[in-house]
Amino acid sequence: MLDTRLILSGSWITVILIYLVGDVLRIYSGDFARMEAASPSSGEKWLFAAIFLLIPILMAFLSLVLPQSIARWASIIVAVVLFVFVLIDLSSYPSLYDKFLLVVSMVFNGVTLWYAWNWTA
Repeated sequence: MLDTRLILSGSWITVILIYLVGDVLRIYSGDFARMEAASPSSGEKWLFAAIFLLIPILMAFLSLVLPQSIARWASIIVAVVLFVFVLIDLSSYPSLYDKFLLVVSMVFNGVTLWYAWNWTA
């Protein structure tokens, strides 16, 4: 069995890749331009997006280097926060592919939560 640190790190990498696939598809499908025309983005919105996308990237690294108890609780808290955030924001995405990818990301947040919750030293 793989070390829980590797599983958590892999799960966080999976989550960020799912988010990025959605972003790429949104650009190529033209959905991004339509969404931007309907509600233009401000500098603060882009800063929030950068922070949001950085969180799973940092968690992939922190899962490997933080002490077990801190990495465990950080993964639990961040997985729950991202799950709830995506759940609340899910209806704002009009395309079926976006909804599908966001649900898959929520599943991986659940996987992350499960492994972190059951992680014993």
